[in-house]
Amino acid sequence: MKADNDRAPPPGHPALPPSRAGVLLVNLGTPDAPTAGAVRRYLSEFLSDRRVVDYPRLLWLPLLHGVILNIRPARSADAYRKIWTDDGSPLRVYAARAAAALGARLGDRAIVDYAMRYGQPSIAARLKAMQAQGCDRIVVIPLYPQHSRSTTASVGDAVFGGLKPLVWQPAIRVAAAYHDHPAYIAALEGSARASLSALGWTPERVLLSFHGTPKRHLTDGDPYYCHCMKTARLLRTAMGWSEAFAPLTFQSRFGREEWLTPSTSDMIAAAGREGVKRLAVMTPGFLADCLETLEEIAIGGRETFHANGGGEFAALPCLNDTVYMTELLEALTLREAAGWIEG
Repeated sequence: MKADNDRAPPPGHPALPPSRAGVLLVNLGTPDAPTAGAVRRYLSEFLSDRRVVDYPRLLWLPLLHGVILNIRPARSADAYRKIWTDDGSPLRVYAARAAAALGARLGDRAIVDYAMRYGQPSIAARLKAMQAQGCDRIVVIPLYPQHSRSTTASVGDAVFGGLKPLVWQPAIRVAAAYHDHPAYIAALEGSARASLSALGWTPERVLLSFHGTPKRHLTDGDPYYCHCMKTARLLRTAMGWSEAFAPLTFQSRFGREEWLTPSTSDMIAAAGREGVKRLAVMTPGFLADCLETLEEIAIGGRETFHANGGGEFAALPCLNDTVYMTELLEALTLREAAGWIEG
């Protein structure tokens, strides 16, 4: 076996950073500010992605730029202002904290960073920065447990697109779906039990709300619906819940075509009309709180429940920057980086 110093560059060779492994966490994205202009820039990038909206470009782009981007940004900015923090967008804040916590857990075994699929920091920029730090092997972990063409697949597009300008490309592994990973289910269980015990009251029903997608994606072969179903089933088993107590629902519908059902907002309203007085909503597919959980569910869902006769309402927090999140990310890293990062 050669000595370690035999691997050193010869005299006069340009200095190179030590070879390192890296982990890049990727979430959906967020505007830079809760303003109409920032939201317009964000939505333009997001809704121009063919993975997100796959309608014919000749029909979709004039509608997007002629109507949607002139109407929706102001309304969305109002929603973002309701959840914005002193540190910025919750989604970006939690991504930074989760990366820092995982980095502390991994120590000198890997460099950990984070990026957004849309907005800043971009995937391409962070890949280039990680390579400059010596990362010649990078594990990309999309923060979407259930694989979807409009989320996980889009991250893959951006990752490999970001490699195109690089002369010396790092080796890349994109994490597989982890909708049924024991560490994910354990994290959801631990977080749910902690959140429910802190309520001071016991829910009569807990909705398991996942982000919706067009129903045709299922018939096209997208595994997302099946992944959500399995996550819900495993979580119910871990918590000792029945399907009647914890039904699966889908939120955040966009457009006029048929989406996955049942609708979260419809189920919240129905619970109130049926006489349910204490309702909780858990969002297992979101690893970090964001507009969809904090404004759509915690604010809008509460208003819907009360308008239909309900009483106590709780939107259970996501994993965010808790120890449950750190343990999940460490487990995923060690699974995906086998041979690159020692356990």
